[in-house]
Parts: sequence; structure tokens; C-alpha cells
Amino acid sequence: MSYKNAATTTVTRDLLKFEAGTGNIYETVVIIAKRANHISSEMKEELHNKLSDFASSQDSLDEVFENREQIEISKFYERLPKPALIAVEEFLDGKIYFRNPAKDKK
Repeated sequence: MSYKNAATTTVTRDLLKFEAGTGNIYETVVIIAKRANHISSEMKEELHNKLSDFASSQDSLDEVFENREQIEISKFYERLPKPALIAVEEFLDGKIYFRNPAKDKK
């Protein structure tokens, strides 16, 4: 998954761009929030998979302080943009597929 296209800081946004996709700002917020939760769970799973290589049945005190590779992996994930910022960028770029079954019936 590519996380590099999102801004890492807060950016002022035009609300009309958010409303244009769905016609309702609140529906847009729900779509972005659901996508952010999905991204967050993917990032968490990816991090746990990478850190599982370092897991051992016996941890000595020296290993806890000396494992620089594990610390670098953790720092990398801390510097990534937040899932909500990634979801906003995906929504504005039109990369999120969404539908409302209640509107489809009408």
C-alpha cells in the first residue's frame, strides 16, 4: 500500500469538494471515516507482520535495548501520514468506490 501521497500535516480544504462526490457532507465524512478505519487496520496488520520476525520466546534485557532494526521499523510507521489524511486524499482523487443502497432503490 502506498502511503506517500498524503500530506503529513493539516491542510485547509474546500468543503464544496467534499460535498460534490455525494451531495451530502455528512455522508462524505462517513465514507472517509470507514476508509480511514480500513487503512488503519491494514497498517496495523502490516506492522505486526514485520515486528513478528523479531519476536522470540525468551527476551533478555540486552535484546530489548539493542534491537535497532525493530526501533527503525517502528519509527518509520510513526512518521507515516495518519489514516484519515490518506483517506481524504483518496476520496478527493476519486480512488474510493462507494454506494448508498438506500439511494439505489429510488
